[in-house]
Amino acid sequence: MSASRHSLAALLAGSTLALNACGVLPYGKQAPAPVASSSGGARVGAGGAANSAAAINDKANDVVLFALGLIETGYLFGGKNPGAGLDCSGMVSYVYQKSVDMRLAGSAADLARQGRPVEVAQLRPGDLVFFNTRNQSHSHVGIYIGDDRFVHAPSSRGKVRTESLKNGWFAARFEEGRTYFD
Repeated sequence: MSASRHSLAALLAGSTLALNACGVLPYGKQAPAPVASSSGGARVGAGGAANSAAAINDKANDVVLFALGLIETGYLFGGKNPGAGLDCSGMVSYVYQKSVDMRLAGSAADLARQGRPVEVAQLRPGDLVFFNTRNQSHSHVGIYIGDDRFVHAPSSRGKVRTESLKNGWFAARFEEGRTYFD
């Protein structure tokens, strides 16, 4: 395993432990300890459970962990890969495609037309959160990670980062959440 892949695996494993310790895993479940996947990266195991809730939890965990691995990636308007840079919808599309092989494409507004609406109190990690940031409905999107926080690719300060849904600039601009796992 290359040094950068090893570092990413360690980051993802550490993020899983941090999320588990904070009690913000999807659907209120405790995740089993991270295990090495066949590709050598860390992922949360399903503990042998073959029900759909466990499969949804695994997918949501994979989305969150993959998104957290992109923190500090540069911003690029229209960007769809971390090597060149990501914009908000490009980040979401990239994360969903690479982490759970789910194709979500288009602008933030296009993504908002997909999935199922979720009340803010019912948001689960892996759901998408939408904002009105340019006096235009659904003009920005991020990935909810739990504890009233989300990961996104903002144009300001130019890097993927986390923000709060409850405080600051984004709190006043929150529009809705949507889930893509049921």
